Amino acid sequence: MTTAAAGGTDAVPPADKQSSPEPSVPTPRKSSGPSAGGPGRGRSVTGTRRFFAALFLAPALVLLGALVVYPIVYSVYRSFFDQAGTGFAGLDNYKALFTDDTIRTAVKNNAIWVVLAPTVSTALGLIFAVLTERIRWGTAFKLVVFMPMAISMLAAGIIFRLVYDAAPERGVANAVWVGVHDTFNESAGYPKAHPLPVHPLKAGGGGSFVTKVPVRAGQPVQLPLVGVIPANMPKDAKPAKAAAAGDGKITGTAWLDFTKGGGGRPNVIDTKELGLKGLKVEAVKDGKVVASATAGADGTFTLPASADGAGLRLPASNFKEPYNGVEWLGPTLVTPGIIGSYVWMWAGFAMVLIAAGLAGLPRELLEAARVDGANEWQVFRRITVPMLAPVLVVVLVTLMINVLKIFDLVFIIAPGSSQDDANVLALQLYRSSFGTDADLGIGSAIAVLLLLLVLPVMYVNIRRIRKEGRR
Repeated sequence: MTTAAAGGTDAVPPADKQSSPEPSVPTPRKSSGPSAGGPGRGRSVTGTRRFFAALFLAPALVLLGALVVYPIVYSVYRSFFDQAGTGFAGLDNYKALFTDDTIRTAVKNNAIWVVLAPTVSTALGLIFAVLTERIRWGTAFKLVVFMPMAISMLAAGIIFRLVYDAAPERGVANAVWVGVHDTFNESAGYPKAHPLPVHPLKAGGGGSFVTKVPVRAGQPVQLPLVGVIPANMPKDAKPAKAAAAGDGKITGTAWLDFTKGGGGRPNVIDTKELGLKGLKVEAVKDGKVVASATAGADGTFTLPASADGAGLRLPASNFKEPYNGVEWLGPTLVTPGIIGSYVWMWAGFAMVLIAAGLAGLPRELLEAARVDGANEWQVFRRITVPMLAPVLVVVLVTLMINVLKIFDLVFIIAPGSSQDDANVLALQLYRSSFGTDADLGIGSAIAVLLLLLVLPVMYVNIRRIRKEGRR
């Protein structure tokens, strides 16, 4: 024990004399250079991949060069030559773009299209996208609004050519417009009606008719007319009857002096002849109207005693042409009308893209604004629209590029009489490049102008895409 204790210091070896682990030898890393796995192996793999990538891209590049690059280069080249293509014209074709009235109209209309069509389509798409989030049948509404996108431009043009037809019985737009107009304005009852020479009426000027002799109390007056279209006769018109003599009053009958199938006598009320219901009759003395009346369903009317000795006048308002609505495809409204058809087609496209962006907005931010006291308009204007700005720019730029190339709708909807007034650059390009008087020099200059107009919009779009890609 004593020996063990005395030699205790020798029994436990000192720390610096303890055995230490053998030093680790670093494992050499595999070289990734050309020598790895054999000389030049990595470079050959990369080169092979690039070769196959170029091989697969080659057909697309060939088509791109044949269908895009070559036509652009040739159009620029051809735009400096005359109509025949043999003489160098310099900038004459480009000068014609700003001196020819037809082409200037096309440039002006294109500017109107670029400003109105994308803006209205995007605004409607934004409104539809926001509102359909709050209704139960929003999906069905979106389907209906987007459905016109499934229709080709040709079909849409034919549809709206009928919609804008001037005849109210065929054109929906005019039928609605005439219906609203006639609701607030009384229409004429008997256009093109007139008396016969043997009738007791004569022309009074301005489209009116007056009696040939003054009327007297107690002597019933007869006011026969002809030339009334059967379709214009009131459905509740009754067979005309002779008015009874009034005590001190002027009485009379206004009727259609025509018997179906013949056999009637002029100036005589026959049993099959109908009264001119609603016909206005005025008693005129010294150029002033002293009394007026309206014929009943059987054509009879009564004027007060003050009409004694006056001449009776049927005012021109009885015979004016009916209101036929608006000439939608006339020189004034043809461009806004065609823009309306474009908006009908593309508002659904804008709505779908904006609705997709709207679905990605953080709802807690919108709810926080409402909790802070913001009303719905403030939330929409201060939060929703700013956060949707990237999507709105995408929609707006896409529609602007699309509008600059608009052709189908204008060519189909605008009639020949107003096609010059609705002209756009793409349509003028077609008209200048084809036909008996084709001038490929002018047509090529218009094509180059269209390219120059599209390039800034495309540049803005590419910058936006790159900017978003860096985020």
